[in-house]
Amino acid sequence: MSSQSATILKFSILVISILLMMIGNIYFGSVRIAASEVSEILASGSVADSPYSYIIFNSRIPQMLTAILTGAGLSVSGLMLQVAFRNPLAGPSILGVTSGASLGVALVILGLGGSLGAAGMQWGGYTAVIAGALIGSLSVMAVLLMFSTWLRNALLLLITGIMVGYLTSSIITLLNFTATTEGVHNYTMWGMGNFNGVSWNDMPLFSTLTILGLVFAILMVKPLNIIQLGPRYAAGLGIDMKRVRNKLLIATGILTAVATAYCGPVSFIGLSVPHIARMIMRTANQRILVPASMLGGASVGLLCNLLCVIPQSTTLPLNGVTPLVGVPVIIYVILKGRRK
Repeated sequence: MSSQSATILKFSILVISILLMMIGNIYFGSVRIAASEVSEILASGSVADSPYSYIIFNSRIPQMLTAILTGAGLSVSGLMLQVAFRNPLAGPSILGVTSGASLGVALVILGLGGSLGAAGMQWGGYTAVIAGALIGSLSVMAVLLMFSTWLRNALLLLITGIMVGYLTSSIITLLNFTATTEGVHNYTMWGMGNFNGVSWNDMPLFSTLTILGLVFAILMVKPLNIIQLGPRYAAGLGIDMKRVRNKLLIATGILTAVATAYCGPVSFIGLSVPHIARMIMRTANQRILVPASMLGGASVGLLCNLLCVIPQSTTLPLNGVTPLVGVPVIIYVILKGRRK
């Protein structure tokens, strides 16, 4: 079998795995619905016939789409960061963007009582949480972009992101200490992560921002292929490393900010899926790894969501499931690196 045929076969397997996971996400959930009834509801396409049809069309399908987009976005973010910083353990949370979103949510829930006001407008509840997460994560991204203009060394920028993460965690700890019991509980529940927070009303904004980030990642394939060969090689080809790094920060920042705002600080997907893509595709070519990471992330996101809803009458927290998929992959990568 030729290399091109093998690559096409592997992509076909990834697509088939997504389709199978999509079927599983529609037919299985915390509320038990007979497979025959699910098929009838899907065939009729009616939402108002029964409570079950409402569950399928307004809960399971939006949840499925959210898992696909979030998994793809976080995975390609992890891949870009690992290439940009030449670090296999770099992920969307390591630069502090996720911590910034967490700080924004903490300020809304713990410091402002669940409401947020700006420019004469007042938001409360879930809208305030999303606004706080977006503002927090984008603020950290702006700080990192500012530092990026001063720091030429990618490792120093990475360390700066980690320090920003520690700083935001410190502020969150102080807010938790002074907050009410209800506020701490609400913030803890948000921090567990979930894919069921995006309704049909939220889907246009959520999907548009995520898809724009994914398209931007695809457009960065050529620079990614060059910079993974080293900064000197990239400079010799006329690549402005600082400009490319800033573009990568913007793309990963937006994807991470949107995912964290709507789904909470989802762990391990962005860190582990790029390695899964490398193991499957057996290549360092970003033209292959970028779409493979997107497909792999979508599949893993659907798998984690399915594992969350399989227990009857309850839904497990997302961050209680993602380590089951991610940790074995990271341990394998560490052991493989040690052998080398």
